[in-house]
Amino acid sequence: MPRSAPDRWTATDVPNQQGRTAVVTGGNTGIGFEAADVLTRRGASVVLAVRDPEKGKHAAARLVARTPSADIRVVHLDLSSLASVRDAAAELRSACARIDLLINNAGVMYTPYRTTEDGFELQFATNHLGHFALTGLLLDLLPADPAARIVTVSSAGHRMGGPLDLDDPHWRNRPYDRTAAYGHSKLANLLFTYELASRLPAPGPLAVAAHPGGADTAGSRTAMSHSSTLTRSAFALVRPLLLQSPAMGALPVLRAATDPGVRAGEYYGPRGFQQSKGHPKAVRSNKPSYDEGLQRRLWTLSEELTGVQFPNPARES
Repeated sequence: MPRSAPDRWTATDVPNQQGRTAVVTGGNTGIGFEAADVLTRRGASVVLAVRDPEKGKHAAARLVARTPSADIRVVHLDLSSLASVRDAAAELRSACARIDLLINNAGVMYTPYRTTEDGFELQFATNHLGHFALTGLLLDLLPADPAARIVTVSSAGHRMGGPLDLDDPHWRNRPYDRTAAYGHSKLANLLFTYELASRLPAPGPLAVAAHPGGADTAGSRTAMSHSSTLTRSAFALVRPLLLQSPAMGALPVLRAATDPGVRAGEYYGPRGFQQSKGHPKAVRSNKPSYDEGLQRRLWTLSEELTGVQFPNPARES
């Protein structure tokens, strides 16, 4: 298949995915749905792991309408609940002999303060802890192959909120800042990815991160509804300039998941101004995300909070 120029990587550059299984959390909408659509078109069997199974079934029907040969499964997954994560992992282990792509995409943004049934702050629980647990519970299903990928979707928002306070990750001892809490959860996605990349033996699977830039999704618009009037007004002004379609926002995720040239621990985002729009390339995250001590501290805390210990993934593919 002819490849696009490096600065114009598109969905047509996704290699054939026949015989491969992809699990996409939050695959019923936004960039998750667009990524699932492309993977389905390229021949992958796709599992939509979603909080609302009815919406997941509707999304699966839309995918089949676009690609009649599509092999789609819907699994219930509420990332804010460790019990649901364990149930979903058990169902996936029963249904899938192997998983080639695990795309940790689902998330919440700028939510008012709320704790989950496990007692965790909602954004940290959903965006980071749920995906940490799911990955650990499924890791041994990913083959020891560099084409197998764990892609965790972060955000340019990982730069917001100042230092990550691992002594108070659930905001019990300080005034809650929903924007900072979101930024910290997205920083946690990167810290997790980089630490996982350092722990996984060669040749793979590879742990990689991505962010969609300014993707104009229903989720981002809902998130803005939780913001102040001033923030919503500013968002309305910059929306046409800095936001791109969900299909374009999915490209960094797809490149991280499928490009044979990807290396462990890389981070993909749009190449445009402030990484807000454009075709995907390898980008840099903020300085704290590369702090190896912080990566290890978060890993230890995440294991303690979730009760999930990562197995040794090295095995024959």
